[in-house]
Order: sequence, then structure tokens, then C-alpha cells
Amino acid sequence: MFYVYVLESEENGDVYVGYTADLKQRFEIHNKGKVRSTKVLKPWNLVYYEAYRSKLDATKREKQLKNHKPRKDLKEQLRFSLEA
Repeated sequence: MFYVYVLESEENGDVYVGYTADLKQRFEIHNKGKVRSTKVLKPWNLVYYEAYRSKLDATKREKQLKNHKPRKDLKEQLRFSLEA
């Protein structure tokens, strides 16, 4: 399985979108500060994920969510989960 996931920074509420084949391990790596693009805003909370059988489907969805409009739509969909 492949996972598209959304993390929210406890530091400032920023949202990060990524994909992985091992969600638990990837989440731990983010929070250990081993990912260059997320290390300064840790700790992170996992607020959303989707599972895919195909890596291609997962990477397409990741790219879609990284675009402004779909990201805004997802934030609206998850607005109560993202509120403190």
C-alpha cells in the first residue's frame, strides 16, 4: 500500500503533504527532524491520510493536493480537525 498524508505543524499550523509506502515510519522520520523541508516546524501531527494500492495513484494524488485549490478544499473539509 501507498499513503498520501497530511501533517500539521504544532509550531505554526502549516500543512505538509507527502506520500510513502510506510506511513508510521515516515511520520516518525518527520518528527525526528530528518526531513529537510519539515524539520524546522516539528513536531507534526498526522491529520489525514488516504491509502492506495498503486504508487502512481498515490503520487498523482499527492501532486493534486499540493496545488493551491485542492489544498484549500482539503483544509475546508478538515477545518474542525485542524482547529486547536
